[in-house]
Amino acid sequence: MIERILIDTLNLRARDFASRWKDLIRKEVQLKHYNAMTDEALIEADKLFYPMLARTLDRGLDRSIVGDFFVKMGKERMRQGFPVSEVIYATSLVQKVINEYLLNEFAMDNPMRMYQSIEAINKISNFILLGSFYLTKGFLEETYTHMNQHDQVSEELLKKYFKDDFFFKKGGLQAKMFSVLSYLYRYAQV
Repeated sequence: MIERILIDTLNLRARDFASRWKDLIRKEVQLKHYNAMTDEALIEADKLFYPMLARTLDRGLDRSIVGDFFVKMGKERMRQGFPVSEVIYATSLVQKVINEYLLNEFAMDNPMRMYQSIEAINKISNFILLGSFYLTKGFLEETYTHMNQHDQVSEELLKKYFKDDFFFKKGGLQAKMFSVLSYLYRYAQV
């Protein structure tokens, strides 16, 4: 079980973690779009991750809520002109921030917290991996929609290159049904 102090810390120190993330972003030259942002804009963009992660650690992984959060982020980053590769890499840096906190501050000199950190790192990895999946879906959905509505690309041509069933509907499916997500979306149109 994850100690309550970790969950509370993620909520209460979200801005501090976002500042650490901003520092990691500044070290990565390949993150050109992120590095074009001001420090404050980077912190504001990232600080919402930590309460969502805390909620996930506290209540378990709710694919509908996590999916909705990351799909919206993917759509927003596409509209802002970010390359999807940068968005995925920047998202992975959130995991690095939390892992460094766990190993260097939270679990230092406390065997029980070290054990809890291992459990937390596994859950955080699952959160980021699932988040990257939905972030990509949101990015692709926004790209598809933009190309169809603004660039006049035909539905036929879009379907040729966009093979994924990526349109996400929050709360439309139970968590246990997410394993058959593409099947349900494909036949929901009938």
